Amino acid sequence: MITGTIVLRRICSSIKTFVIVCGMVLVANQTQAQTPKTYTSSEILLQLKKLNVLGSVLYIAAHPDDENTRLLAWLANEKLYRTGYLSLTRGDGGQNLIGDEQGLDLGLIRTQELLAARRVDGAEQFFSRAFDFGFSKSPEEALRIWGHDKILSDVVWVIRKFKPDVIITRFPTTGEGGHGHHTASAILAGEAFDAAADPAKFPEQLKYVSVWKAKRLLWNTFNFGSTNTQREDQFKVECGDYNAVLGKSYGEIAASSRSMHKSQGFGVPAQRGSVIEYFKTIKGDAPVNDLMDGVDLTWDRVNKDNITKKINSILKEYDVEHPEKSLSALVKLYGELDKVEDGYWKELKQAEIKKILEQCSGLFMEAVSNTQFVAQGDSMKITLTVNNRSGANILNADVQIDSTYVIFDQLQKNVNRIKTYTWNVAPDATLSQPYWLESQKEKGSFNVEDQQKIGKAESDPLSVTFSVLIDGREFTFRKPVWYKYTDPVKGELYEPVSVITPVFVGTAPSLVLFSSAVKGQQKTVKLVLQANKNINDSVQLSYNKSDQTVQAGSVAANMTKGEKRAYNITVTNSGLAENEVAQLNGVVNVKGIGQKQLLGQTRISYDHIPDIVYHRVDPVKLVNLDLKTEGNFAGYIPGAGDKIPEALEQMGYKVVTLKEADITPENLKQFDVIITGVRAYNTNEWMNNVYDALMQYVKDGGVLFVQYNTSNQIGPVRAKIAPYPFTITRNRITDEDAKVNFLLPDHRALNYPNVITAQDFEGWIQERSIYNAENTDTAYKKIISMKDPGENEQDGSVIIANYGKGRFVYSGLVFFRELPAGVPGAYRLFANLIANKRERYIK
Repeated sequence: MITGTIVLRRICSSIKTFVIVCGMVLVANQTQAQTPKTYTSSEILLQLKKLNVLGSVLYIAAHPDDENTRLLAWLANEKLYRTGYLSLTRGDGGQNLIGDEQGLDLGLIRTQELLAARRVDGAEQFFSRAFDFGFSKSPEEALRIWGHDKILSDVVWVIRKFKPDVIITRFPTTGEGGHGHHTASAILAGEAFDAAADPAKFPEQLKYVSVWKAKRLLWNTFNFGSTNTQREDQFKVECGDYNAVLGKSYGEIAASSRSMHKSQGFGVPAQRGSVIEYFKTIKGDAPVNDLMDGVDLTWDRVNKDNITKKINSILKEYDVEHPEKSLSALVKLYGELDKVEDGYWKELKQAEIKKILEQCSGLFMEAVSNTQFVAQGDSMKITLTVNNRSGANILNADVQIDSTYVIFDQLQKNVNRIKTYTWNVAPDATLSQPYWLESQKEKGSFNVEDQQKIGKAESDPLSVTFSVLIDGREFTFRKPVWYKYTDPVKGELYEPVSVITPVFVGTAPSLVLFSSAVKGQQKTVKLVLQANKNINDSVQLSYNKSDQTVQAGSVAANMTKGEKRAYNITVTNSGLAENEVAQLNGVVNVKGIGQKQLLGQTRISYDHIPDIVYHRVDPVKLVNLDLKTEGNFAGYIPGAGDKIPEALEQMGYKVVTLKEADITPENLKQFDVIITGVRAYNTNEWMNNVYDALMQYVKDGGVLFVQYNTSNQIGPVRAKIAPYPFTITRNRITDEDAKVNFLLPDHRALNYPNVITAQDFEGWIQERSIYNAENTDTAYKKIISMKDPGENEQDGSVIIANYGKGRFVYSGLVFFRELPAGVPGAYRLFANLIANKRERYIK
């Protein structure tokens, strides 16, 4: 047993997950956890045709799922333009329909959903450093919190680097997009359109890029519900065409692409038939006949019209059954581009040719590790495979790993050539981590020091370089190092390889509640130490709080790779003031390796995206508050996902998760309170089947507490919810500091068992409430009201009605955010709303 007054920084969300990695803020690798894409002969043909098109379009909006996937698919696959989508944020502040991930975790999921969508529609993906801090009702607020100049510089950077001929925004600057982020994205696009061409704006970027003036800025107008911004005098294009090469119409491709946004519930049916897109000119020359009016899309643009003839000749001779026959002509074409003076188009088109060469040749190149994680100072076995599957004119290859070369000679047709290499990872090797989380973020934005990383969708994976001689010319191909395994259901899967720290630790729980009335109260945190390589020296733990350090002594020695050792750490609330939330950090010192701050690893797995493995510093929260509860047995009906059960357990409740079969009048009698997870009535089609049982439970003296549900087409309410009618709206309070007025100050929910004051609404995060109630029956009591700046008071964030001997509560207050964050006042109010003791129910 190790005891101390301070606890280690929390590593794992559950003690069940003990894979921990060291890094500054968060380590993640979101590269494709799936079989790398192969290309059909028809897809190669489409890429060959694209070589003759020198045009690009950049689409700009605020979030994942804002983009017009049909238009992107049409631009990339019908017009064959280089097409990109710049999403200012990664969608970190949205709600999650498929799990309990929030904040940075949700942003990682939505990043991968966007990349999955781009793999479908053929566009490229970019991001700015803006953080999605939640719903905003004004562009002024969004730009203030993001940092106007910081995010404007990012948009300018992407424009200067991508060099779009046409820029298209999803939203207008006049507010019809509804969300403040939407309007802000349009404002920034307009400003960046001019600033990108001005050498006086962000001149530090000109070390890497040149100024760029796009031909025009267009707004892709829309018809969303009751908001129709399309007009017949606007420029129009037909985007519903059928692409015979791909075997789909753009409405079908768009549906597959948009359905990748599953965390937002955006699965849509495939569309076929004519679809018109509308555009309003914001800046630059208005198009008359084509989006690219006035833009030379041919090789005349770079004074190389002879290249067009060479590409047309390759297309004419292309053999769909033997694409390798085009290799010689493609190699010559690649060499012809060496003479192009325009560096942008030369680099872009040579990269496209190199990709086509790999596809046409059928050349298989792979680097696979025997482990998914390798510790600094350890080694891994790499299996290198080369196969000249088509028998193309490729006689040899080599692979560069660091400064070592592995040679493959005398390649034969469709014969696997396999070699192994032991890769010794340096003790100071760079740890795997996403670039936008290498430094501590600000409230409204990420900090990225390396200018060249800004705009990129994700971090580069650990890779090796294959060099091959194709028809007499050397070409290099950068390939990621994979950990490959076979799932009995999903088949062969690929995971990225991550460089991790030699030792890591896991703790549970992530949050500890203390009663401020009990001085020196003790609680226990479980700690699990694991070695990621053989450790022959002692491992020492210390715990930091502010400038104080507590040494726990040598807790482990001579650990073998993969070994785990568990310890219990005693923590107290000594030194914590009432309502104080302390964050405590852990440090491990391995003799001979040095001091390391510890991180935890968790895996997010969904079938529609690659597995996300992320690691982050996440301190244990010690919350010392004056909290009284009534009742101790709670039933929980899961919804889309939240962490309310963990919070209930810290409050002293025993929690039982309820399925449909559990919800019977007889079984429910044992519970003091039943709580439904967020969107439970949106995600569970069976809720209507248990309505009568829940109402009987309330009537007999129970408390039914319903968290928010949505009322739109994405998440329709699938069942009756309450004993009396009310309407769920899209109204919300986005100002987390909004003043709260007590409408019924003597109401039980504001006084028992905790007396609620204005202080209990301090320190809330992101927002106050969402999907508030309106049009309520007279049976409901509304106990509080609040408003966002410049708006009217809203009183529907909490509604309470007595029904029989019990009571029903609907709340849009965002307890699913506040309780995991350790907000003291949120716990006190939540305790009041669910307070109930069946044998001594208080009216």
